[in-house]
Amino acid sequence: MVDATLPRRRSRILDSAVEIGTTLVLAVLLYLVIQTFLVGTYRVEQVSMLPTLHQGQHLLIDKITPRFDPYSRGDIIVFHPPDLAPDSIPYIKRVIGVAGDHVELRDGAVLVNGVALDEPYLSDDGPHQGATEPIEPDFLASWDVPAGTVFAMGDHRAQSVDSRAFGPVAVDQIIGRAWLRFWPIDGLGILQVPTYPGVPDAVVPAATAAP
Repeated sequence: MVDATLPRRRSRILDSAVEIGTTLVLAVLLYLVIQTFLVGTYRVEQVSMLPTLHQGQHLLIDKITPRFDPYSRGDIIVFHPPDLAPDSIPYIKRVIGVAGDHVELRDGAVLVNGVALDEPYLSDDGPHQGATEPIEPDFLASWDVPAGTVFAMGDHRAQSVDSRAFGPVAVDQIIGRAWLRFWPIDGLGILQVPTYPGVPDAVVPAATAAP
């Protein structure tokens, strides 16, 4: 005698398999959409952001708000490394200057639009300007930050390869704004953005017209 319930059982098994497969596909697609357009994760690999960030810490990267809220001074950003970088690991630095700013390094201080920044987050291990050799008293370097870029530096200036070496970072190379430290759990917290009282607003340069 043929078991009449066998086709129905097979049909239910097939339906369940299709449902599970569809759910998994949708979950993967949702994850990819979130990672690509909304938020991402980043593991700190360098020491250039000490003491703010330590190696092995995990961060959430905000990819949404930069679409309508431009990067500002004090933001911690993750970006694709410049062409001169020997590896492909994204860099993490702090925005020091935005488009239109004049950034100057003088006698151990960072000046933006002529005003020295108060930077309590800096590592005290080595010269603040980041030279690996002692800084001469007359050391001076300056940059005008072009439209569509930011000037970024690490908090551990003596151990940071940043815009002092490779120049301003193009905004379209920035992955996102670091906003939450979530692992290890004892370091859980929102990354605070400092303010720089007294620094004049940037004079945003006009975009260069195409020839």
